[in-house]
Amino acid sequence: MEEHLGYKKHSVAGNNSGNSRNGTYKKRILTSSGEEEIEVPRDRDGSFEPRILPKYETRTNDMEDKIITTG
Repeated sequence: MEEHLGYKKHSVAGNNSGNSRNGTYKKRILTSSGEEEIEVPRDRDGSFEPRILPKYETRTNDMEDKIITTG
């Protein structure tokens, strides 16, 4: 989120910047070990795109394969 917004959490640089953090939302995902719930950060204007598990994606199969391959 810092990279997306261009400033660190609680930094005065974010004041009146036009976009800011807006908490998190809960997302249910399906993993190889079952269903899990995670919290995903969000911003005020909705332009933040999570890289690890993109919006609307709920299965982690591709991500788990990458972790196992590089581990």
